[in-house]
Amino acid sequence: MNESNARRSGMNRRAFLASTAAAATAMTVGQKAAFGAEEIKFWDMVWGTGATYTAAAKELVGSYQPSGDNLGVRYQSIPWANWYQTFTSAAASRTTPAVSSGAAFLPFYFIEQGVIAPADDVVAGFDKSGTNDFLPGVLDAMKTDKGYAAMPWSMDLRVIWVRKSLLEKAGVEAPTDWQSFIKVGEALKKIDVVGLGLADGSTTTDGQHSVSALMINNGGGLFATDGTLDCVTDRNIETLDFLNELVRKGIIDPYAASYTSDNVTRDWLSGRVGMGFGQTGLDKNFPADQRSDLTVISPIKSTRGDKGTVYYINPLMMFKTTASQPSSEAFLTWYLDNMKVFWEKGVAIDVPVRKSIAELPNLKQNANLQKSIAEWQPVGKTIGAQAPRPFGALNAVDGGGAGAAFIQQIIEGKTASKQILETLQTALEKVVK
Repeated sequence: MNESNARRSGMNRRAFLASTAAAATAMTVGQKAAFGAEEIKFWDMVWGTGATYTAAAKELVGSYQPSGDNLGVRYQSIPWANWYQTFTSAAASRTTPAVSSGAAFLPFYFIEQGVIAPADDVVAGFDKSGTNDFLPGVLDAMKTDKGYAAMPWSMDLRVIWVRKSLLEKAGVEAPTDWQSFIKVGEALKKIDVVGLGLADGSTTTDGQHSVSALMINNGGGLFATDGTLDCVTDRNIETLDFLNELVRKGIIDPYAASYTSDNVTRDWLSGRVGMGFGQTGLDKNFPADQRSDLTVISPIKSTRGDKGTVYYINPLMMFKTTASQPSSEAFLTWYLDNMKVFWEKGVAIDVPVRKSIAELPNLKQNANLQKSIAEWQPVGKTIGAQAPRPFGALNAVDGGGAGAAFIQQIIEGKTASKQILETLQTALEKVVK
């Protein structure tokens, strides 16, 4: 399980402040403030392969031995369900942990609210020790006017997967552009296979990720270069027209509007889905003897000839409620230096962001991952596209109610593309302040 498996409930600044009064009762994890503790708390979301990831992370943190006066660390797994309320309520009641993983844009929101400490000293420590081997661009993506909002630890990169056996059965080759994607989808439809697997039920943001990837694929996005909302553009209209054609031709399953991530995963496993966007570790959902049937194809060209996809940089952030900022920084540095075990054990399904991890032997032998890093990562952008850098308001856009309604309108196929985008623009204007 990962963040895409949870509906992200957006909240603007006003709602965040209003949540203060209800924080004590809404706080689901019910922990005491860290002040005065003999150890600091580390919250970790349920990433990767779910329970096996969490077990590996707990074991890793349990092996941490603080040096000098630094405090020890207590691990706590946090579910994705209601994650936004969990974090905002904790922030409002000052019961946040010392260090935490979390959703991609949460640090940008929290640093604007003054809730988290910039990671500048951690970055400086890596520079000083000569161990700064973060892949190009990922540290820069965490920069804000107030410093580094967080440290990156992995990248949720969306790529197109196909089941080779199903394409062979349909008598087609993998698509290279939008036109051939439609042709392949039509061929799969004839053998009762879905050509674009999507899930837009109440507990997932998978559908939003796929549509965002296609909008960026066509050089579009939700924002203009100055960071203002800009949903109703020619490029976005073209993307929705493409999706509408997939709906009309039965290439997108009408049941996708109510599908969960588990539903679409089961359809991949059963052979009902033959193509679709997914994380770089999608094949890990398959039995070992079937994984070779899954392959990542090269980025496809849109009608305009553009390539692109969406990615989310998974962060590790430090909250100001820590009992010891030096202890938070010492643990965060150690954790980043030792987390390669997640990829060695195969419990992480996202792209590593450090060169020393990306070059692990088992990852170098993973052809799908290497293709993702070489071909998809360079054309990826965040959902903030076309804005130059992430900002706090993206947290309210990322998987909020407006995005869910947007995808459902697309899947229903009853509304004109421009009208769908106008509705989305109006809805997002209410949450992006």
